[in-house]
Amino acid sequence: MIQQVLASQEPMAGDRAKPCELDQEKYDADDNVKIICLGDSAVGKSKLMERFLMDGFQPRQLSTHALTLYKHTATVDGKTVLVDFWDTAGQERFQSMHASYYHKAHACIMVFDVQRKITYKNLSTWYTELREFRPEIPCIVVANKIDDRPMSYLLSTADIKMTQKSFSFARKFSLPLYFVSAADGTNVVKLFSDAIRLAVSYKQNSRDFMDEVLQELESISLEQKEEDMLGKEQRGRVKSPSPS
Repeated sequence: MIQQVLASQEPMAGDRAKPCELDQEKYDADDNVKIICLGDSAVGKSKLMERFLMDGFQPRQLSTHALTLYKHTATVDGKTVLVDFWDTAGQERFQSMHASYYHKAHACIMVFDVQRKITYKNLSTWYTELREFRPEIPCIVVANKIDDRPMSYLLSTADIKMTQKSFSFARKFSLPLYFVSAADGTNVVKLFSDAIRLAVSYKQNSRDFMDEVLQELESISLEQKEEDMLGKEQRGRVKSPSPS
């Protein structure tokens, strides 16, 4: 089952009764995982997700949060898993993402365009920022648009190891490298299926130190809010005139 979330500048009539809120606390539940996508503009991140979710797919955006959220239900080892794929929705133009984009993520899909060298060079910038917020989550490097004729010819005629050598970034950081095409669907299902499995495995078996730090900060913030509210109530009682 595929679900899609909508929030736009002008809410639709059916959405006004239920304002769209992004609650990341749900990612603490065992059956919820969050997978984020990174990479430069126009490398095909959205197209890849649309290809994977194309059965009944309808694009919808969370514009108030500057992201597109794709919902998917998967089965991993006989268990149902609710997957949220987060897409950048244009934020990547600024070569940086808000910290909340990384918050509670369980895996990352990092995409570059095989025909645009700059998008490959910028992987190091994206990867550095990813590790700043999520030091341990699994990350998959994706070479997209291999359907383009020159790259298609290279992959079909040359030794694949030689091709991988030309994209040494993944090997440098011991990351898996997938050659895919959003246009014709090559390796797209395998990419996302493996990403989901990696996210579930990470959630079950590991824990980022950053999770503990962020949870501690959330706890401190909540305590501060409670103290502020209590202080306001007490001040209100002091100011209230006593009955004559």
